[in-house]
Amino acid sequence: MKRDDLKKRLSAILGAEHVHDSNEMKLAYSYDATPNYQALPDVIVSPGNMEEIQAIVQLCNETGTPIVPRGSGTNLSAGTCPSEGGIVLLFNRMTEIIELDADNLTATVQPGVTTETFIRYVEEQGFFYPPDPGSMRISTIGGNISENSGGLRGLKYGVTRDYVMGLKVIMPNGECVVTGGKCVKDVAGYDLTRLMVGSEGTLGVIGEATLKLLPPPESKQTLMAVYNDIEAAAQTVSEIIAAKIIPATMEFLDQPTIEVVEDYAGVGLPTDAAAILLIEQDGPSEMVQRDLQVIQRICQAQQAIDVERAKNEEHAEKLLTARRVALSACARKKPTTILEDATVPRSKVAAMVQAINGIARKYEVQICTFGHAGDGNLHPTILTDARDLEEMKRVEQAFAEIFQKAIEFGGTITGEHGVGMMKAPYLKWKAGSSGLNVMQSIKRALDPKNIMNPGKIFQSNPDGEMIAE
Repeated sequence: MKRDDLKKRLSAILGAEHVHDSNEMKLAYSYDATPNYQALPDVIVSPGNMEEIQAIVQLCNETGTPIVPRGSGTNLSAGTCPSEGGIVLLFNRMTEIIELDADNLTATVQPGVTTETFIRYVEEQGFFYPPDPGSMRISTIGGNISENSGGLRGLKYGVTRDYVMGLKVIMPNGECVVTGGKCVKDVAGYDLTRLMVGSEGTLGVIGEATLKLLPPPESKQTLMAVYNDIEAAAQTVSEIIAAKIIPATMEFLDQPTIEVVEDYAGVGLPTDAAAILLIEQDGPSEMVQRDLQVIQRICQAQQAIDVERAKNEEHAEKLLTARRVALSACARKKPTTILEDATVPRSKVAAMVQAINGIARKYEVQICTFGHAGDGNLHPTILTDARDLEEMKRVEQAFAEIFQKAIEFGGTITGEHGVGMMKAPYLKWKAGSSGLNVMQSIKRALDPKNIMNPGKIFQSNPDGEMIAE
């Protein structure tokens, strides 16, 4: 269908004020937070309710028009780049917290609600929603669900999928499917809710979500452990878990990251340290005190040169803010910042950190490593310049080897960022041919015209071989 005809039909559904195709708007929505990926959409639309989403998807299905659901564009795997043109679907008019059900410990929301807005709202009502991705201030609940986002509290509390109880999803044929609900137990047929969570917009459009809430923890405390040896810091993570202690947060920053974060945020980090761990525990006061005493002893036994508890809530918030701003801080140092999320079993964190350091030396690239060390989700971040084509080749080789090493350690190519376009060439390494075939069969069955976020997760010719030893 010609763009003018498409725009006219969309305007009839939404009103002309919610349909845009100016060059400025198309450019603004041609990329997300992933470097070096960009493609212009044909039209940008902002539905205001489920019925309008259905009408849009029905039109796309009829005309074979690609449709890319998009939250705030914080995606780090090019998952919301409109690689095949078509429609970018925004949720900036669907930002309502529909219900908070205190009796069932659930909340029902529209997809455009920002994560931080939702977290603050439920806290004011005396509840707790744990998922807290680094982009929480601007990312949306719909985007979190599409990517199965994690966050700093993932170690103890899990990730977004652990809190999605039910969804209303507009399928590629325009039908609305209701999955799950408020029941704690529900095994009626296939678990379609979990199928949709993390599907990166390739199977349907999320129009509404019912989320699980928790009672808030009674207390929490934060400490910082400082190391002169990066492997010792990583080994500490394994020792804490081996002691059967699961902190709410256990974050890792290496020396290059510490330096750029302190320069950016000025929170008092020791810039000469090889690594630091930021650890928070929550729960009943007695348990928190007991756990932190054991954690301190473990840190000291693993050659921590300093272990400091946060003096007060403000100090604790500053320490955790240091971790949250790591990507922004790194981005100030070079024109191009590429953040990845190779993930390994917790027992392999030390080995993976050592491997990343060796890969950085091998390919002569600058890597800052930080991340959710407690759940094995590391973020090796390369500071580079996309204009330096020779260096970019080495960057690609370095990341490929990092992904391979993660798989060798029993890990995965992505813990929370998703596959998108960026990691599609490596999915076969993780899933194998049989696993990839099953995923592609699901995609073909639900979206036979391939209109839902095409070009993501599956590359057209997935025959890449792993690096030879």
